[in-house]
Amino acid sequence: MTSRWHWALLACALAIGGCDTSSDENRIVGELTSDRIELAADVAEPITEIPVAEGAEVSAGDVLLRQDASRAHARLAEAEAALGQAQARLDELVRGPRSEQITAARATVAGAADELAFRQSDYARVQQIYAQHLASDELLDRAKAALDAAKANNQLRRAQLQELLSGTTIEELAQAGHAVEQAVARRDLVAVDLQRHEIRAPVDGIVDSRLFEIGERPAPGQPVMIMLGGEQPYARVYVPERLRVHVKSGTATRIYVDGLDEAIAGRVRWVAAEAAYTPYYALTEKDRGHLTYLAKVDFTDERERLPDGVPVEVELLLDIPE
Repeated sequence: MTSRWHWALLACALAIGGCDTSSDENRIVGELTSDRIELAADVAEPITEIPVAEGAEVSAGDVLLRQDASRAHARLAEAEAALGQAQARLDELVRGPRSEQITAARATVAGAADELAFRQSDYARVQQIYAQHLASDELLDRAKAALDAAKANNQLRRAQLQELLSGTTIEELAQAGHAVEQAVARRDLVAVDLQRHEIRAPVDGIVDSRLFEIGERPAPGQPVMIMLGGEQPYARVYVPERLRVHVKSGTATRIYVDGLDEAIAGRVRWVAAEAAYTPYYALTEKDRGHLTYLAKVDFTDERERLPDGVPVEVELLLDIPE
């Protein structure tokens, strides 16, 4: 009778152990981690302010670091002045010539006409003297050159007056309009460069580390600060090969975090398509059982942010047929 009772207890223990083993088979281990975001400097200017400390929680858009923007402000002022100049020129062409300009141009034309008449009479007089052999060749050449210059000046003044009387051409307006657009683009480009002197948080997260301090001058493209993104870290785990076919995005889980008594509900976000180590086609059927696939598991319950680096166990709530 005692022997029979002993074997019954042993059978129950084995049954219970088998149940625990089955439950443990769906548990995988890993740690809490966040997406690592490196924030780089865009300009080679000294750092003037770092308003956040390491470990501080920040929201998207918060200023994390400022660099000296004196040069950028000067370039922006120059660009705005160039834009004002181009806009004024366009306004002038749209309005057309003023009456004062036309009056001045007419007076200039009249002066050029008088100058031409004088040079014509002077040249005629020199020709008469030259015919009597009383003037040199040099004097005749000078008179002829002065007459030609007077004719050219008269034509120039008349063309300028005609330009004012005709008004602004379509081509001139188009050129002035494009000049204004170019000035606006340059102003906007400088404004963007000015904004890049402030480094802001791209997402909600935690400031993990500051790589530079106030007064230092980072090179363009050099990381100056590292953030841990997201409102909550995720569980980074490895799915064994025997469970991979049953795990997909959206699979429900329970996450057991070291230091917490109760499990936290979670959901698989992503599972890698390739094994983390040796490709499966290079292994035997027996060795393929040792392969694992990287997975990310998100918390579905809202709670205070958990620290990165804490070990976790993730139980996959799978409905695997016997």
